Amino acid sequence: MTVSRLNRRGNKGAAAESFGAMKEFLFLLLVVTEASSRSHSSWCEPGCDCRGDLRFTICSRALFTQLPGRVPPNSELLDLSDNHISIIPKHSFNKNRKLRFLLLQNNNISVVEDGGFSQLEFLQKLDLSWNRISTLTGGFSIGLAFLRELQLAHNSLTSLDSRSFLHLDGLQRLNLTSNSIHTIQVRSFSSMSSLRQLHLEDNQLTSLRSGIFSMLRSLEVLNLAGNQIRETEMGVLKPLTSMTLLNLANNQMSTIFFKTFLHIHTYSTHILLEDNPWNCDCDLQRVFRKLQSIHRLFLDDYYNLTCKEPSALKDYRLMDVDTELCLAETVTVLVITVTVVITVLATMLMGKRKKKKNRKHWTQQGEFSDESDN
Repeated sequence: MTVSRLNRRGNKGAAAESFGAMKEFLFLLLVVTEASSRSHSSWCEPGCDCRGDLRFTICSRALFTQLPGRVPPNSELLDLSDNHISIIPKHSFNKNRKLRFLLLQNNNISVVEDGGFSQLEFLQKLDLSWNRISTLTGGFSIGLAFLRELQLAHNSLTSLDSRSFLHLDGLQRLNLTSNSIHTIQVRSFSSMSSLRQLHLEDNQLTSLRSGIFSMLRSLEVLNLAGNQIRETEMGVLKPLTSMTLLNLANNQMSTIFFKTFLHIHTYSTHILLEDNPWNCDCDLQRVFRKLQSIHRLFLDDYYNLTCKEPSALKDYRLMDVDTELCLAETVTVLVITVTVVITVLATMLMGKRKKKKNRKHWTQQGEFSDESDN
Protein backbone atom coordinates (compact mmCIF):
# COMPACT_ATOMS: atom_id res chain seq x y z
CA MET A 1 0.00 0.00 0.00
CA THR A 2 1.46 3.30 -1.03
CA VAL A 3 1.88 6.36 1.13
CA SER A 4 -0.67 8.33 -0.91
CA ARG A 5 -3.36 5.71 -0.31
CA LEU A 6 -2.68 5.77 3.42
CA ASN A 7 -3.01 9.55 3.43
CA ARG A 8 -6.33 9.39 1.61
CA ARG A 9 -7.68 6.84 4.08
CA GLY A 10 -6.49 8.99 6.99
CA ASN A 11 -8.22 12.05 5.61
CA LYS A 12 -11.48 10.14 5.14
CA GLY A 13 -11.34 8.91 8.73
CA ALA A 14 -10.70 12.36 10.09
CA ALA A 15 -13.59 13.75 8.06
CA ALA A 16 -15.92 11.03 9.31
CA GLU A 17 -14.83 11.66 12.88
CA SER A 18 -15.34 15.42 12.47
CA PHE A 19 -18.81 14.89 11.01
CA GLY A 20 -19.73 12.62 13.89
CA ALA A 21 -18.62 15.23 16.41
CA MET A 22 -20.72 17.88 14.59
CA LYS A 23 -23.81 15.66 14.74
CA GLU A 24 -23.24 15.10 18.46
CA PHE A 25 -22.86 18.88 19.05
CA LEU A 26 -26.06 19.67 17.13
CA PHE A 27 -27.94 17.01 19.10
CA LEU A 28 -26.71 18.45 22.42
CA LEU A 29 -27.64 21.99 21.29
CA LEU A 30 -31.13 20.78 20.38
CA VAL A 31 -31.53 19.12 23.78
CA VAL A 32 -30.36 22.23 25.63
CA THR A 33 -32.64 24.50 23.58
CA GLU A 34 -35.63 22.23 24.19
CA ALA A 35 -34.87 22.08 27.93
CA SER A 36 -34.50 25.84 28.05
CA SER A 37 -37.80 26.25 26.21
CA ARG A 38 -39.50 23.94 28.71
CA SER A 39 -37.93 25.93 31.55
CA HIS A 40 -39.20 29.20 30.08
CA SER A 41 -42.68 27.84 29.50
CA SER A 42 -42.87 26.79 33.15
CA TRP A 43 -42.51 30.48 34.11
CA CYS A 44 -44.88 31.81 31.46
CA GLU A 45 -48.67 31.76 31.95
CA PRO A 46 -50.58 30.01 29.13
CA GLY A 47 -51.81 32.75 26.83
CA CYS A 48 -48.71 34.87 27.42
CA ASP A 49 -45.60 35.24 25.32
CA CYS A 50 -42.37 35.57 27.28
CA ARG A 51 -39.54 37.08 25.29
CA GLY A 52 -36.09 38.59 25.64
CA ASP A 53 -34.75 36.15 28.21
CA LEU A 54 -38.05 36.49 30.11
CA ARG A 55 -37.71 40.28 30.51
CA PHE A 56 -40.80 40.98 28.38
CA THR A 57 -44.07 39.27 29.20
CA ILE A 58 -46.84 39.91 26.65
CA CYS A 59 -50.33 38.80 27.73
CA SER A 60 -52.42 41.13 25.60
CA ARG A 61 -55.81 39.82 24.36
CA ALA A 62 -55.50 36.63 26.40
CA LEU A 63 -59.10 36.82 27.73
CA PHE A 64 -57.87 36.99 31.33
CA THR A 65 -60.47 37.91 33.96
CA GLN A 66 -57.85 38.20 36.71
CA LEU A 67 -54.14 38.82 36.97
CA PRO A 68 -52.00 35.87 35.78
CA GLY A 69 -50.32 33.76 38.46
CA ARG A 70 -47.12 32.93 36.56
CA VAL A 71 -45.10 35.95 35.48
CA PRO A 72 -41.29 35.58 35.30
CA PRO A 73 -39.79 37.33 38.36
CA ASN A 74 -37.19 39.16 36.23
CA SER A 75 -39.80 40.66 33.86
CA GLU A 76 -39.33 44.38 33.26
CA LEU A 77 -42.39 44.82 31.02
CA LEU A 78 -45.78 43.23 31.61
CA ASP A 79 -48.46 43.87 28.99
CA LEU A 80 -51.96 42.90 30.19
CA SER A 81 -53.87 45.23 27.89
CA ASP A 82 -57.16 44.29 26.20
CA ASN A 83 -58.30 41.70 28.73
CA HIS A 84 -61.27 41.49 31.12
CA ILE A 85 -59.52 42.10 34.45
CA SER A 86 -61.82 43.88 36.92
CA ILE A 87 -59.84 44.20 40.17
CA ILE A 88 -56.24 44.80 41.29
CA PRO A 89 -55.94 43.06 44.70
CA LYS A 90 -53.60 44.16 47.47
CA HIS A 91 -49.91 43.21 46.92
CA SER A 92 -50.70 41.86 43.46
CA PHE A 93 -47.17 42.08 42.10
CA ASN A 94 -45.08 40.98 45.09
CA LYS A 95 -43.15 38.51 42.90
CA ASN A 96 -42.45 41.03 40.14
CA ARG A 97 -40.47 43.77 41.87
CA LYS A 98 -38.33 44.40 38.77
CA LEU A 99 -41.23 45.64 36.64
CA ARG A 100 -40.58 49.00 34.99
CA PHE A 101 -43.56 49.10 32.60
CA LEU A 102 -47.04 47.82 33.51
CA LEU A 103 -49.73 48.09 30.83
CA LEU A 104 -53.32 47.50 31.97
CA GLN A 105 -55.23 49.65 29.50
CA ASN A 106 -58.57 48.59 28.05
CA ASN A 107 -59.72 46.21 30.79
CA ASN A 108 -62.74 46.39 33.13
CA ILE A 109 -60.83 47.55 36.21
CA SER A 110 -63.11 49.35 38.67
CA VAL A 111 -61.30 48.58 41.94
CA VAL A 112 -57.67 49.09 42.88
CA GLU A 113 -57.23 47.94 46.46
CA ASP A 114 -54.94 49.93 48.76
CA GLY A 115 -51.36 48.80 48.15
CA GLY A 116 -52.21 47.09 44.87
CA PHE A 117 -48.97 48.39 43.35
CA SER A 118 -47.00 48.77 46.58
CA GLN A 119 -44.29 46.25 45.63
CA LEU A 120 -43.34 47.97 42.37
CA GLU A 121 -40.60 50.27 43.60
CA PHE A 122 -38.88 50.41 40.17
CA LEU A 123 -42.02 51.01 38.10
CA GLN A 124 -41.69 53.94 35.68
CA LYS A 125 -44.89 53.75 33.61
CA LEU A 126 -48.38 52.60 34.68
CA ASP A 127 -51.13 52.62 32.07
CA LEU A 128 -54.66 52.27 33.45
CA SER A 129 -56.45 54.11 30.66
CA TRP A 130 -59.79 52.91 29.24
CA ASN A 131 -61.01 51.28 32.45
CA ARG A 132 -63.83 52.00 34.94
CA ILE A 133 -61.97 53.56 37.86
CA SER A 134 -64.21 56.09 39.65
CA THR A 135 -62.19 56.84 42.82
CA LEU A 136 -58.54 57.02 43.85
CA THR A 137 -57.96 56.24 47.50
CA GLY A 138 -54.97 57.28 49.57
CA GLY A 139 -53.53 53.76 49.22
CA PHE A 140 -53.69 53.74 45.42
CA SER A 141 -50.23 55.27 44.98
CA ILE A 142 -48.38 53.55 47.85
CA GLY A 143 -44.99 52.32 46.65
CA LEU A 144 -44.99 54.37 43.43
CA ALA A 145 -42.57 57.09 44.51
CA PHE A 146 -40.40 56.59 41.39
CA LEU A 147 -43.26 56.38 38.88
CA ARG A 148 -42.66 58.76 35.96
CA GLU A 149 -45.84 58.38 33.89
CA LEU A 150 -49.42 57.61 34.95
CA GLN A 151 -52.13 57.12 32.35
CA LEU A 152 -55.71 57.37 33.67
CA ALA A 153 -57.46 58.65 30.55
CA HIS A 154 -60.96 57.41 29.73
CA ASN A 155 -62.03 56.31 33.20
CA SER A 156 -64.93 57.42 35.44
CA LEU A 157 -63.23 59.81 37.86
CA THR A 158 -65.48 62.66 39.05
CA SER A 159 -63.32 64.51 41.60
CA LEU A 160 -59.75 64.82 42.86
CA ASP A 161 -58.63 65.54 46.42
CA SER A 162 -55.46 65.58 48.50
CA ARG A 163 -55.43 61.75 48.79
CA SER A 164 -55.66 61.00 45.07
CA PHE A 165 -51.94 61.16 44.23
CA LEU A 166 -50.44 61.20 47.68
CA HIS A 167 -47.20 59.26 47.07
CA LEU A 168 -46.33 60.20 43.49
CA ASP A 169 -43.32 62.37 44.32
CA GLY A 170 -41.43 61.63 41.10
CA LEU A 171 -44.30 61.75 38.60
CA GLN A 172 -43.58 63.78 35.45
CA ARG A 173 -46.59 63.06 33.21
CA LEU A 174 -50.22 62.65 34.35
CA ASN A 175 -52.99 62.01 31.82
CA LEU A 176 -56.58 62.41 33.09
CA THR A 177 -58.17 63.03 29.69
CA SER A 178 -61.83 62.11 29.13
CA ASN A 179 -63.02 61.43 32.64
CA SER A 180 -65.96 63.22 34.32
CA ILE A 181 -63.92 65.41 36.67
CA HIS A 182 -65.89 68.45 37.82
CA THR A 183 -64.10 69.19 41.12
CA ILE A 184 -60.42 69.60 41.92
CA GLN A 185 -59.78 70.41 45.55
CA VAL A 186 -56.87 72.52 46.73
CA ARG A 187 -53.70 70.42 47.23
CA SER A 188 -54.89 67.62 44.95
CA PHE A 189 -51.49 67.84 43.20
CA SER A 190 -49.52 68.90 46.28
CA SER A 191 -47.02 66.00 46.12
CA MET A 192 -46.17 66.50 42.45
CA SER A 193 -43.34 69.03 42.51
CA SER A 194 -41.69 67.20 39.57
CA LEU A 195 -44.77 67.09 37.32
CA ARG A 196 -44.13 68.45 33.81
CA GLN A 197 -47.30 67.56 31.90
CA LEU A 198 -50.88 67.61 33.18
CA HIS A 199 -53.62 66.61 30.76
CA LEU A 200 -57.16 67.41 31.92
CA GLU A 201 -58.85 67.87 28.56
CA ASP A 202 -62.42 66.67 27.94
CA ASN A 203 -63.65 66.73 31.53
CA GLN A 204 -66.41 68.77 33.23
CA LEU A 205 -64.53 71.56 35.00
CA THR A 206 -66.49 74.83 35.18
CA SER A 207 -64.00 77.07 37.00
CA LEU A 208 -60.37 77.30 38.05
CA ARG A 209 -59.90 78.26 41.71
CA SER A 210 -56.71 79.69 43.16
CA GLY A 211 -54.58 77.09 44.91
CA ILE A 212 -55.31 74.01 42.80
CA PHE A 213 -51.95 74.31 40.96
CA SER A 214 -50.05 75.77 43.90
CA MET A 215 -47.23 73.16 44.01
CA LEU A 216 -46.72 72.60 40.26
CA ARG A 217 -43.65 74.78 39.81
CA SER A 218 -42.10 72.36 37.29
CA LEU A 219 -45.24 72.10 35.13
CA GLU A 220 -44.56 72.87 31.46
CA VAL A 221 -47.78 71.72 29.76
CA LEU A 222 -51.29 72.33 31.15
CA ASN A 223 -54.04 71.08 28.84
CA LEU A 224 -57.57 72.10 29.89
CA ALA A 225 -59.21 72.01 26.46
CA GLY A 226 -62.73 70.65 26.05
CA ASN A 227 -64.07 71.46 29.52
CA GLN A 228 -66.86 73.86 30.53
CA ILE A 229 -64.68 76.51 32.15
CA ARG A 230 -66.46 79.88 32.44
CA GLU A 231 -64.25 81.69 34.91
CA THR A 232 -60.71 81.66 36.26
CA GLU A 233 -59.61 83.31 39.47
CA MET A 234 -56.88 85.87 38.93
CA GLY A 235 -54.13 84.09 40.90
CA VAL A 236 -54.75 80.52 39.71
CA LEU A 237 -51.85 80.49 37.20
CA LYS A 238 -49.34 82.42 39.31
CA PRO A 239 -47.52 79.33 40.77
CA LEU A 240 -46.83 77.91 37.28
CA THR A 241 -43.39 79.42 36.84
CA SER A 242 -42.22 76.86 34.21
CA MET A 243 -45.31 76.68 31.98
CA THR A 244 -44.66 76.78 28.23
CA LEU A 245 -48.11 75.73 26.94
CA LEU A 246 -51.57 76.57 28.31
CA ASN A 247 -54.51 75.15 26.37
CA LEU A 248 -57.94 76.62 27.24
CA ALA A 249 -59.53 76.00 23.84
CA ASN A 250 -63.10 74.75 23.51
CA ASN A 251 -64.46 75.91 26.86
CA GLN A 252 -67.25 78.34 27.86
CA MET A 253 -65.19 81.48 28.42
CA SER A 254 -66.86 84.71 27.29
CA THR A 255 -64.32 87.07 28.83
CA ILE A 256 -60.99 87.02 30.64
CA PHE A 257 -59.15 89.21 33.10
CA PHE A 258 -55.87 90.74 32.02
CA LYS A 259 -54.30 90.08 35.43
CA THR A 260 -55.05 86.33 35.16
CA PHE A 261 -52.42 86.02 32.42
CA LEU A 262 -50.23 88.86 33.67
CA HIS A 263 -49.47 86.61 36.67
CA ILE A 264 -47.73 84.11 34.35
CA HIS A 265 -44.04 84.88 34.90
CA THR A 266 -42.42 82.33 32.60
CA TYR A 267 -39.89 83.28 29.95
CA SER A 268 -42.17 82.10 27.13
CA THR A 269 -45.73 80.75 27.29
CA HIS A 270 -47.96 79.79 24.37
CA ILE A 271 -51.71 80.16 25.00
CA LEU A 272 -54.59 78.56 23.07
CA LEU A 273 -58.09 80.11 23.42
CA GLU A 274 -59.96 79.03 20.28
CA ASP A 275 -63.61 77.84 20.28
CA ASN A 276 -64.83 79.83 23.26
CA PRO A 277 -68.05 81.95 23.12
CA TRP A 278 -66.32 85.33 23.35
CA ASN A 279 -68.28 88.48 24.17
CA CYS A 280 -66.40 90.90 21.92
CA ASP A 281 -67.16 94.07 23.85
CA CYS A 282 -64.68 96.89 24.30
CA ASP A 283 -63.39 95.48 27.58
CA LEU A 284 -62.39 92.21 25.91
CA GLN A 285 -60.69 94.04 23.06
CA ARG A 286 -58.68 96.10 25.49
CA VAL A 287 -57.61 92.93 27.37
CA PHE A 288 -56.35 91.28 24.19
CA ARG A 289 -54.52 94.42 23.08
CA LYS A 290 -52.72 94.45 26.42
CA LEU A 291 -51.92 90.72 26.24
CA GLN A 292 -50.40 91.12 22.79
CA SER A 293 -48.07 93.76 24.18
CA ILE A 294 -46.55 91.29 26.68
CA HIS A 295 -43.61 89.78 24.82
CA ARG A 296 -43.36 86.63 26.92
CA LEU A 297 -46.95 85.58 26.09
CA PHE A 298 -47.88 84.17 22.67
CA LEU A 299 -51.57 83.97 21.67
CA ASP A 300 -51.05 81.30 19.02
CA ASP A 301 -54.65 81.13 17.79
CA TYR A 302 -55.65 84.80 18.21
CA TYR A 303 -56.50 85.07 14.50
CA ASN A 304 -59.06 82.25 14.88
CA LEU A 305 -60.97 83.69 17.86
CA THR A 306 -64.62 84.37 16.96
CA CYS A 307 -67.37 86.33 18.67
CA LYS A 308 -70.66 84.98 19.97
CA GLU A 309 -71.83 88.20 21.61
CA PRO A 310 -73.08 90.81 20.94
CA SER A 311 -75.48 89.36 18.39
CA ALA A 312 -74.50 91.98 15.78
CA LEU A 313 -70.95 90.57 15.83
CA LYS A 314 -71.77 86.86 15.98
CA ASP A 315 -69.27 84.72 14.03
CA TYR A 316 -67.01 87.72 13.41
CA ARG A 317 -63.35 87.21 14.07
CA LEU A 318 -62.22 89.21 17.07
CA MET A 319 -59.36 90.70 15.08
CA ASP A 320 -61.84 92.02 12.48
CA VAL A 321 -64.07 93.85 14.95
CA ASP A 322 -63.83 97.60 14.34
CA THR A 323 -61.83 99.06 17.20
CA GLU A 324 -63.03 102.54 16.20
CA LEU A 325 -66.36 101.69 17.82
CA CYS A 326 -64.56 101.22 21.14
CA LEU A 327 -62.61 104.43 20.53
CA ALA A 328 -65.90 106.26 19.95
CA GLU A 329 -67.27 104.67 23.11
CA THR A 330 -64.22 105.85 25.03
CA VAL A 331 -64.61 109.38 23.66
CA THR A 332 -68.30 109.36 24.59
CA VAL A 333 -67.46 108.25 28.12
CA LEU A 334 -64.82 110.97 28.38
CA VAL A 335 -67.27 113.63 27.12
CA ILE A 336 -69.90 112.51 29.60
CA THR A 337 -67.31 112.45 32.40
CA VAL A 338 -66.02 115.93 31.53
CA THR A 339 -69.59 117.23 31.30
CA VAL A 340 -70.43 115.81 34.71
CA VAL A 341 -67.26 117.28 36.22
CA ILE A 342 -67.99 120.72 34.71
CA THR A 343 -71.57 120.57 35.94
CA VAL A 344 -70.44 119.66 39.45
CA LEU A 345 -67.84 122.43 39.48
CA ALA A 346 -70.36 124.94 38.17
CA THR A 347 -72.85 123.91 40.83
CA MET A 348 -70.23 124.25 43.53
CA LEU A 349 -69.19 127.67 42.20
CA MET A 350 -72.78 128.87 42.05
CA GLY A 351 -73.33 127.62 45.58
CA LYS A 352 -70.34 129.55 46.82
CA ARG A 353 -71.55 132.70 45.07
CA LYS A 354 -74.99 132.27 46.54
CA LYS A 355 -73.56 131.83 50.02
CA LYS A 356 -71.41 134.93 49.57
CA LYS A 357 -74.41 136.93 48.33
CA ASN A 358 -76.55 135.77 51.26
CA ARG A 359 -73.78 136.65 53.70
CA LYS A 360 -73.53 140.15 52.18
CA HIS A 361 -77.29 140.56 52.32
CA TRP A 362 -77.48 139.67 56.01
CA THR A 363 -74.54 141.97 56.75
CA GLN A 364 -76.36 144.87 55.10
CA GLN A 365 -79.54 144.03 56.98
CA GLY A 366 -77.58 144.19 60.26
CA GLU A 367 -76.11 147.58 59.47
CA PHE A 368 -79.53 148.98 58.57
CA SER A 369 -80.96 147.71 61.87
CA ASP A 370 -78.18 149.39 63.84
CA GLU A 371 -78.83 152.75 62.14
CA SER A 372 -82.57 152.52 62.95
CA ASP A 373 -81.85 151.94 66.62
CA ASN A 374 -79.70 155.03 66.79
